[in-house]
Amino acid sequence: MTMTRSLRLKKNADRRLKAGHLWLYSNEIDMAVTPIKDIEAGEQVVVEAANGKAMGVAYVNPHSLICARLVSRDPKQGLDRSLLVHRLNQALALRQRLFDKPFYRLVHGEGDLLPGLIVDRYGDVVVLQLNTAGMQAVVDELLDALDKVLSPRVVVLRNDTSGRRLEGLESTIEVVKGELAEPVLMEENGVRFSAPVLDGQKTGWFFDHRANRAWLNGLVAGKRVLDLFSYVGGWGVQAAANGASEVLCVDSSSAALERVAENAALNGLQERVAVGEGDAFEVLAALKAEDEVFDVVILDPPAFIRKRKDIPGGERAYSKLNREAMRLLGRDGLLLSASCSMHLAPERLIDVVRGAVRHQDRQGQLIFQGHQGPDHPVHPAIPETAYLKALGVRVFRD
Repeated sequence: MTMTRSLRLKKNADRRLKAGHLWLYSNEIDMAVTPIKDIEAGEQVVVEAANGKAMGVAYVNPHSLICARLVSRDPKQGLDRSLLVHRLNQALALRQRLFDKPFYRLVHGEGDLLPGLIVDRYGDVVVLQLNTAGMQAVVDELLDALDKVLSPRVVVLRNDTSGRRLEGLESTIEVVKGELAEPVLMEENGVRFSAPVLDGQKTGWFFDHRANRAWLNGLVAGKRVLDLFSYVGGWGVQAAANGASEVLCVDSSSAALERVAENAALNGLQERVAVGEGDAFEVLAALKAEDEVFDVVILDPPAFIRKRKDIPGGERAYSKLNREAMRLLGRDGLLLSASCSMHLAPERLIDVVRGAVRHQDRQGQLIFQGHQGPDHPVHPAIPETAYLKALGVRVFRD
């Protein structure tokens, strides 16, 4: 691949790239030398330091806050079929080392040196999210490379993310290879699930909590469990499969709760898994009014903080949620409190839980700190790729 344009950086703007980062912002570009407005969204360019030295290849979107993302340190190697095959093979090798069954995130964007790309694998069904104009520009090469590396039976493009809107891309969901006429079955921690890859959240499943669920699974035998924001039952159905005496899954989506019931039945657990539809805060208040008590409460809400400006309000929402959830715990209970908000620092979630414990005049012991699974690798130079937090907290009365 031959790049016909270049992107010149301002003096000292190459420091982050030298440290391993992959992103460039528009205020780091020397617009006088290489005006970014002249570059088409998705076009690949050679990135140059202020002295003209080539540093690699990036794709560009002049309309995005992150105006360029590095895809290669070799200025002669762009993001083509050859490089895509290489990166996909690298990603596959890691997952095959980690897991004995083909259910995992195969590509995690920057963490796998393929910025803007998500690939989740459900056996012979793969679901892709192309979140940037640069990835959209190479969709044909990507599909060809994926076919060479994995040869999946079905390929689904879930191009309906908010990131695509920010990149000026259309929102679509389509099956581009094979036919998807039956439920997509998968397995996590020995429990079977049906994943709604066409109409569910994200790609249909959240693989990132696999290890955190596995930890909790060892502590639920004989317990009464409340799973808030349950989605299709990833936490709750696994709890029932691991011996919980009773599980209540709560979500605002009736479609998600139908999937909870299906997944419970898929594992022969329908007698122990109940569902409740409603707003989480309203349900918590109603359960308290009915004097309901649980041994374990799971809080895995959607991101309350999507942008930095949302931090104050988001932290208040997390605080209220944890306070109200703790009111339903018995004298010696367990709280699993999670956050997928990248802008909420791990120590702030601990502060939120600490404050909630003291608000209820109880004692708390932090016995587990979890994060995203290894199929969601963190790029060591990009803190933003570490987003998931999960705390296991014993909440008791002294």
